[in-house]
Amino acid sequence: MVVDAGFTCPNRDGSKGWGGCTYCDNDAFHPSYSTPNKSIELQIEEGIEFHRGRYRKVKGYLVYFQSYSNTYSSVTHLRELYLKALSDPRVVGIVVGTRPDCIDQKKLELFKELSHSHFVAIEYGVESVYDRTLEIINRGHTFRCAEEAIEMTAAMGIAVGAHFILGLPDESREEILNYTHFINRLPLTSIKLHQLQIVKGTEMERSYKENPNRFVRWELPQYIDFIVDFLELLREDIAIERFAGEVPPRFVEEQWWGLVRNFEIVRMVEKRLLERNSFQSKLYSP
Repeated sequence: MVVDAGFTCPNRDGSKGWGGCTYCDNDAFHPSYSTPNKSIELQIEEGIEFHRGRYRKVKGYLVYFQSYSNTYSSVTHLRELYLKALSDPRVVGIVVGTRPDCIDQKKLELFKELSHSHFVAIEYGVESVYDRTLEIINRGHTFRCAEEAIEMTAAMGIAVGAHFILGLPDESREEILNYTHFINRLPLTSIKLHQLQIVKGTEMERSYKENPNRFVRWELPQYIDFIVDFLELLREDIAIERFAGEVPPRFVEEQWWGLVRNFEIVRMVEKRLLERNSFQSKLYSP
C-alpha cells in the first residue's frame, strides 16, 4: 500500500532546480487515502482497509513510500518514518521510491539494518538512460548517477528496482529499445515500465501541444508488440513489475487506450508472447 510521508525533491526545492520533473503531478498516481496530513500509521490503517476487499487472502503488506523522493532527509528522520511503518505487525516490509541522487552509504546502511528483520527494496526513478533526455525533463541528475546508486545498493545486498518512462521527448523507438543495453549491465532486481502519459497542467503537456512530433505515441496493439520486443532483449533474471502505468481519467485530456487496467495489459503481453513464440531474453546476448 502507498503512503505519503511528506517529502519533496531536490529539483523542486531549489537544491538542484525548481518545478520538478516536467511530466510530474503526484496527485495523478497515488490513492486518496494517502495524504501527508495523515500519520503514517493512519495511512497504513486506511490502506489496509482499502485493499482488504480486493486481496482477501493477503497475510502481509508492503508499505510503499512513493510520493516524491523518500530518502531526501536525514538518516535519523528516515529511521523514524520507516520504523513507524514496520511497527505494524501486518506489515512485512517496505519499498522506498527515491531519486539516485538522494542516497548515500549511511542511508544504505540503514536499509541493510532494516532488511535483517523485514523485506526492504529501493526503487530508483531513472526514467531514461540518455542524459540529454534527463536534462529536457528537468531531472537534475545524470544516468551515471543512477548507475552508481544501483551498484551501491546491490553491493549492500538490498533488492533494487528502477523505473523507466517509455516515450519521452526526442527519443526514437530504436533508442527506447536500446534502454535494454544499459539495463542489462546493471545489477537490478526488477524494473517498472510506464508509457508516457501527458498529465494536465504539466510542462510536458505544454511541450506536447507545441510539438507532438517530438514524442513516440503507441496505439495499444503497437505498445504490446513494443513491450515484447523490449522483453526479448532483456536479461532473463530481471523481474518486470509493471508494463504500463495508469493515470485517472480526470488528470489527462484523453485516454489513448481507453480504460484498460494493468492486469489486462499483462494478459495481452502474455498472449502476444505466445503468438510470437517468444520469451524474455530470447534475443539477449551477454
